[in-house]
Amino acid sequence: MQIKFYFCLFSLILLYVNICFAQTYPRPEIDVMQWAEEIFAVQDEDLNYEDIYESLLQFYQNPLDLNKAKYEDLVQLFVLNEAQIQAFLVHRNKFGDFLTIYELQTIPTFSVDVIKKLLPFVVINETSIKKGSQSLWNRIQKDGTGYAIFRTDRTLETKKGYTENASESQKYAGSPWRTYARVRYSKGQDFSVGFTLEKDAGEQFVWQPEKRQYGFDFYSFHAFVQGEKRLKALAIGDFQLQIGQGLILAGGFAIGKGAETVQTIRRPTTGLRPYTSALETGFFRGIGATYQLSNTISLTGFISRIRRNGQVNIDGDSLSSDGLVDGTIQAVALTGWHRTQREINGKSRFLELTAGTHLLFRPKKIPFEIGFTFLHTQFDRPLQREFRSQKDAIRYQFEFAGQNNYNIGTHFSYQYQNLSFFGEGAISKSGGKGGIVGVLGSLTSKLDFAWVFRHYDKNFHTFFGEALREGSRNINEQGVYWGIKYTPNRQWKVAAYYDYFRFPWLRFRVDAPSSGAEWLCRITHNFSKKISVFAQIRQESKDRNLSSEESNSAFQGIEKGIRTNYWLAAEYKTEKNFTWNTRWQASTFEIGAKTSYGWALVQDLEYSFKKIRVFGRIALFETDDFDTRQYVLERDVLWFFALPPYYGEGQRRYIGIEYAAHKKWKIWFKWAEFHFPNLKEIGTSGENIQGNTRTDIRMQIKYNF
Repeated sequence: MQIKFYFCLFSLILLYVNICFAQTYPRPEIDVMQWAEEIFAVQDEDLNYEDIYESLLQFYQNPLDLNKAKYEDLVQLFVLNEAQIQAFLVHRNKFGDFLTIYELQTIPTFSVDVIKKLLPFVVINETSIKKGSQSLWNRIQKDGTGYAIFRTDRTLETKKGYTENASESQKYAGSPWRTYARVRYSKGQDFSVGFTLEKDAGEQFVWQPEKRQYGFDFYSFHAFVQGEKRLKALAIGDFQLQIGQGLILAGGFAIGKGAETVQTIRRPTTGLRPYTSALETGFFRGIGATYQLSNTISLTGFISRIRRNGQVNIDGDSLSSDGLVDGTIQAVALTGWHRTQREINGKSRFLELTAGTHLLFRPKKIPFEIGFTFLHTQFDRPLQREFRSQKDAIRYQFEFAGQNNYNIGTHFSYQYQNLSFFGEGAISKSGGKGGIVGVLGSLTSKLDFAWVFRHYDKNFHTFFGEALREGSRNINEQGVYWGIKYTPNRQWKVAAYYDYFRFPWLRFRVDAPSSGAEWLCRITHNFSKKISVFAQIRQESKDRNLSSEESNSAFQGIEKGIRTNYWLAAEYKTEKNFTWNTRWQASTFEIGAKTSYGWALVQDLEYSFKKIRVFGRIALFETDDFDTRQYVLERDVLWFFALPPYYGEGQRRYIGIEYAAHKKWKIWFKWAEFHFPNLKEIGTSGENIQGNTRTDIRMQIKYNF
């Protein structure tokens, strides 16, 4: 009955959008999996893949008009280096607007490979109508393109959380089906409107307003308009902001250290952007606007009011006026799961009010910008971490505590020929300071480099920042990063980086000030248009406690843990839509006298014919422990990231089908299975499965209008 309801709801959504909007054909799709492998150094759970994917999707769905693209627009694609961006701008200034996309071939620094990477994200609107000649409503009716997606998936085996034997802390309140729906209608650099609905596996689909449960567990809506006159941008609903290097406000595309060793360590100021992800953290809900005060100065202001998930300390049996148990916030929940009673009790537990302004100065004839940011956040109750021991009290004594916080900061960027200088500094209410400064550029047409220095005090508090870092937050860290990329010809490319970092205060499972380093080297060789290979080695050394178990009673000694990852991959493509991709990856982890090992051997196949595309994988893996687990990105239904850990000894296999049923309709199905021959059960707590096999299925429908 529940699945039937979801499909009825999806049908009603399609009927609504089909009546309201004009219909156009979708743009060609891109191979996001190949793109991800070229950008990410090592695939692991630390990266926010969904948010990165959402940002890439926005670029693809709303491509840049090459005749309007600015420097900061080209920077955020992470495709062009400084020399290529400057060559593009000089060419356009000298010869005028591009008449065709093929004109990119006349720019000396643009190789065929670079143009191929750029094409999915850019267009030339030769017949586009200026915004001023039509009303917004007319443009929405005539100029936009849109899509609607419905996706559902589940694990076929029964998990303990769905059984009668589950304890109260393990028992899931809802069904094992995860359900997702999205509608979006937009035109690049003009407008975007849409909404997203999601229910995770184990969550209820119920209507209980008194418990803040309204059918789907998560709702998101946005309406976004970009203007050419004084009002440059207006966001209503859910939105993000990307300012400076993301020290105070970071929205969207943040990769940092990766296989793209130069371009991804700097972030451009793009300001307001709509929020379209199903992630339940890292966004604002309210209204924001950017207004052009003069030819060189713009002002952005916003206000947000949103309820966040978290654990609240029970203060006797007293209740607040809104019916929630009164007390302090002990922890902020980041997962967005509301499956068990404990998780449900933490849903929308406290109110967060945020307001901010950003003043930006950009001279017309000088490639320079400087901006000033103020951000204030207020909670409806104080946040105070629970200290379970004296050790906790010492370790976390500099963490944020209280009911409000503010940040004041400034940022700058300056381009000189093929060099780009950038930086940002900020202070929080506590007096803690944070700063980042760097330079990147093209020394020659074949050699690019980057250098970045960062410093974040142990009492620097920012809730929405995501600047370059090694830790999970911009706090208690200092570091220096060097990166280079050398491309002698179309066949060869060498990329490398070295990052040294130190943590002046204690961290989780590190009972002393500590330090470490990380380095990477990747060599790529294209034998031909059909055959390419790359080899990569990455090593990270970082202090940690000698015991992997956390002790609340006594401080422990620390020792350097060294993790080394190896990656070797080869790809073969035929002219008849057949792709063969083989990869081997391995890792070692050394600490003290102990060394553990892990490896995975993966074979991917893909074949397309007429309206059908079939893709599959067979993988073997073996790891000694959790420190040597392997992550391998999987091909999946469109716009979905699958990155399950390969842990223990076993096999992984999947097969997927994509069917273009109509020029407007596409359907996907994927079946995937883990098999662990030496296990009798898989997973723990509510995720526990009796047996040695876990099988997952996923179905998706997409409609373009």
